Amino acid sequence: MVPVLAVISEWHIFLVLIIVFLLFGGKKLPELARGIGEAMKECKKASRDVHDDTPHPPPPATPSKPEITASSTPHPPDTKLN
Repeated sequence: MVPVLAVISEWHIFLVLIIVFLLFGGKKLPELARGIGEAMKECKKASRDVHDDTPHPPPPATPSKPEITASSTPHPPDTKLN
């Protein structure tokens, strides 16, 4: 299978631009380009809004280390080994 971009040359792009110019005319091309630009800007804004509105899971809770104080340390048993 041949990739499409390998087949398209600059002559093909030039020919397409000439056909578009003939179809729409010189006065309509700036309006057409402006409309395409605004549509792309709205699409980017909408995708950014959707990305910002998606709920993100809360970060995992890190267990806090208990504070060690003199009163909280365990005392050794009072038993003596004989």
